[in-house]
Amino acid sequence: MTIRVGTYNVRGMRDSVPALGRVVTAMRADVLCVQEAPRLYAWRTRRRRLAASAGLRVATPGRLGGVAVLIGPRVTTLYARSHALRVFLGLELRGLAIAVVEAEGVRLAVGSLHLDLNDPARVHHAAEAMTLMERTAARFGAAIVLGGDLNEQAHQPAWRYLAGRLADCYAVAPKGDGLTFTAAQPSVRIDGVFAGRETDVVSCGGVDAGIADLAGASDHLPVIAELRVGH
Repeated sequence: MTIRVGTYNVRGMRDSVPALGRVVTAMRADVLCVQEAPRLYAWRTRRRRLAASAGLRVATPGRLGGVAVLIGPRVTTLYARSHALRVFLGLELRGLAIAVVEAEGVRLAVGSLHLDLNDPARVHHAAEAMTLMERTAARFGAAIVLGGDLNEQAHQPAWRYLAGRLADCYAVAPKGDGLTFTAAQPSVRIDGVFAGRETDVVSCGGVDAGIADLAGASDHLPVIAELRVGH
């Protein structure tokens, strides 16, 4: 079974909402990990509207850490939870949104993560998130997929840690140049999808959407991975 899992920092939906809707639609994601989802005024309604604009629905509860998991019509949610990660004094509260989903009899434990700009916090939260993902995946017999804005590049510690436990999907099967930030002038890859070794990464990279929409929707570019799981 092939499934499309994406990740996208939507910058609080502070940019062009119509452009954002078109980009999310172009992703054709079965599961989408969102960072900087709305957390303040009418946050539930705004998240639902974003999801609905692309034929998706919100799977995870709460607004903790601005992370969420959205799912498409062929995917069923078996379990969903938002976890608070360790608090670092003076830094923003970070969270991990996890949804265990099933499609065509295959289960995935999908996590959305947004790491801090602070180096030690990123490393700690990456390890903490991985522990939570492994525990949840084992409970449900699911393969792990983690999408997020890591705020660092592939040669740095938190990214290397995750890539040591999971497959960095873009590194396995790259599509396009992979750069994700800034959307207007992309120069670095700081957003990624990571998958358990039992998955087969078919492709991973950018989204076929209009340049003006990509630059107008957020300051990040989205990433979409096509994964083959099970038989």
